[in-house]
Amino acid sequence: MKTTLAEHLSFDQAKIVLESEEGNDGKKSLHLNGICIQGDIRNANQRVYSSQEIGRAVKTLNEQIAGGYSVCGELDHPQDLKINLDRVSHMITKMWMDGPNGYGKLKIIPTPMGQLVQTMLESGVKLGVSSRGSGEVDNGGNVQGFEIITVDIVAQPSAPGAYPTPVYEHLMNNTGGYKAFKIAQEVQGDPKAQRYLAESLKKIISGLN
Repeated sequence: MKTTLAEHLSFDQAKIVLESEEGNDGKKSLHLNGICIQGDIRNANQRVYSSQEIGRAVKTLNEQIAGGYSVCGELDHPQDLKINLDRVSHMITKMWMDGPNGYGKLKIIPTPMGQLVQTMLESGVKLGVSSRGSGEVDNGGNVQGFEIITVDIVAQPSAPGAYPTPVYEHLMNNTGGYKAFKIAQEVQGDPKAQRYLAESLKKIISGLN
């Protein structure tokens, strides 16, 4: 029986590289490149994904992308396989294998959540990634029939086995952060207002512990 599988990697574990690319329209977009899921090792959840299983899942996802399917991911990590459009922050533009690991390229998109991610990254916040998929796990922790649904952006774990309150929740519990989030939903088409919002978010983030 297939079950929901989520695997978290910190900024450093995922070897994330930030890239800024300029499109044909002259607008720049932010991308994250890095490991999305590790193969042939027993991970923190005591599960083992073979490189063959990951390779098949990566191939399937790339075929979906090549066929015009948009693979979106969220800021923070839901407990099921549903993609919540109000929480989408990025899209996966491609995945590939390098050794036993599955790598991915995530394009940050200008949704309210995407704006939060971009401001955090530009302010020096280290964010991790979390693959979300399904598969069967045997008694030895080996995963079979693995499917990747998406890769989400998550808060940076502070220590092995510890997963702190996401930065997003800190923002929502902060009066200024919640106000900034509501403004982000209203100013997507106003560059001047977006610049003001980004500066406000940087000040709020710099005050987080």
